[in-house]
Amino acid sequence: MYGAGDVRVETVADPTIQQPTDAIVRVVRACVCGSDLHPFHSMEQSDLGRPMGHELIGVVEEIGAAVGSLKKGDFVVAPFAFSDNTCAFCRDGFQTSCPHGGFYGSREVGGLQAEFARIPQADGSLVVVPDVDPGAADEKLLASLLTLSDVYLTGYHAAHMGRVGPGKVVTVIGDGAVGLSAVLAARQLGAEQIILMGRHRSRTDLGVEFGATEVVAERGEEGISRVMDLTRGEGSHVVLEAVGHMPAYEQAYGIVRPGGIISRVGVPQYEEAPIGFGSLFGKNATLTGGPAPVRAYMEPAIRQVLTGEIDPGRVFDRVVGIDEVPAGYAAMDAREALNVMVKM
Repeated sequence: MYGAGDVRVETVADPTIQQPTDAIVRVVRACVCGSDLHPFHSMEQSDLGRPMGHELIGVVEEIGAAVGSLKKGDFVVAPFAFSDNTCAFCRDGFQTSCPHGGFYGSREVGGLQAEFARIPQADGSLVVVPDVDPGAADEKLLASLLTLSDVYLTGYHAAHMGRVGPGKVVTVIGDGAVGLSAVLAARQLGAEQIILMGRHRSRTDLGVEFGATEVVAERGEEGISRVMDLTRGEGSHVVLEAVGHMPAYEQAYGIVRPGGIISRVGVPQYEEAPIGFGSLFGKNATLTGGPAPVRAYMEPAIRQVLTGEIDPGRVFDRVVGIDEVPAGYAAMDAREALNVMVKM
């Protein structure tokens, strides 16, 4: 990406092992994430360009000398952040804060919307999918496994940090792929009532199939009033905010019930937000959430996908080749596509 709206496909040198803890992965599927649209809207023009992409499933092609848990030919899922998975923060389940980890999308590490990728901290980051041949697997399975790299498990993280459970009233703000994933996760965790705030019918229809009990298309004060009506004037025990813009945050504290929890996983596009008496303090509300440590949830989620317990890959409604990635960005930006998968 060279600037807002300026995505280009380029031929570059194949990645190589730079550290003994690296692995090289041949990408089978990647995708365009909703968070990729933030720089697509706002990135300043650059002569250097920024490698894009942070999600993949693929096959291990080469491993560094210090990599012990992987071998060539392993079919793997790569979390959107790499980590050693052994430090104190990783052991606490917050791999996105690993002091030896980091994020993709820099010129040093590279992006994952590519045919090959270098994965730092490969032992701690890559998770093997057992007994699956990606060359023979159907598209439905591959799509669901790809969501574990970020989108589904980001939605799950929102629900987990919000302490969603049986008997809880949950409102999800945002009908993008992460919001719909949060609906699915809330249903998996046993929420009694799940209100989805979104106004794109094709998306909210999928949200209902994922488990939403009501859909609220209104925004702002009208949306807050509608949710309060649906919750008998009490508000939601848990609000899962999957947008990242200030109006969504304002809706969140407007509908959270006293003693409730707001869990944010939409990357905030603002630096300051109200936390005073009229927003959080007066309600004794808790604010939580952050970059999802999807590595913490990976193994059980893979089992759920392989057994058919969950089918989060339905959020992908368009497939493109790598040469069509710029068109994929444009389609998501125009809301002509919910989530775009890149087939290598």
